[in-house]
Amino acid sequence: MSFKYHRIDKNNAAVLLVDHQAGLLSLVRDIEPDKFNNNVLALANAAKYFNLPTILTTSFEDGPNGPLMPQLVEMFPDAPYIARPGQINAWDNEDFVKAVKATGKKQLIIAGVVTEVCVAFPALSALEEGFEVFVVTDASGTFNAISRDSAWDRMSKAGAQLINWFGLACELHRDWRNDVEGLGTLFANHIPDYRNLMTSYNTLTKK
Repeated sequence: MSFKYHRIDKNNAAVLLVDHQAGLLSLVRDIEPDKFNNNVLALANAAKYFNLPTILTTSFEDGPNGPLMPQLVEMFPDAPYIARPGQINAWDNEDFVKAVKATGKKQLIIAGVVTEVCVAFPALSALEEGFEVFVVTDASGTFNAISRDSAWDRMSKAGAQLINWFGLACELHRDWRNDVEGLGTLFANHIPDYRNLMTSYNTLTKK
């Protein structure tokens, strides 16, 4: 069977941030809370850096799921914000699907809480409709490794591609010469050890 490498294209991709809500965040146990929060914000900052259309959505936020992470609201004040009244699968909400299709993009980058529900359900639905789906594994979280691994297996077997936020940013960027400072700063802001690389680079370039 021949394989074709379909790269994520910043000109054909949109980001869907699904149900990163205060109540649901308390369920995430497969990644440490501080690391998970950092990963979500790293993905969000990458979306802004690459100027990717971004859609925010919540499920039943007046109930136990709670409000969306305030940082995401602040970062994307003009983004579509779909507060679903009850649909568990975001793709079951007509306004959400309309917002996705209005981007005109065929590659969907999805992250959310919890992985086997809020990520998997819309990912599978989007795949069924012919979208390419990239699931950001470290910006999605759930109860434990068993729940996470079964969700990853289900989505990948259906055709979704699994990638972390760092790999995503590198694939979008393509070539360091496009912007060393910009991408380096993005990495340094979210990977403490990467600051050492940028310090070394800045020291060398100033000589």
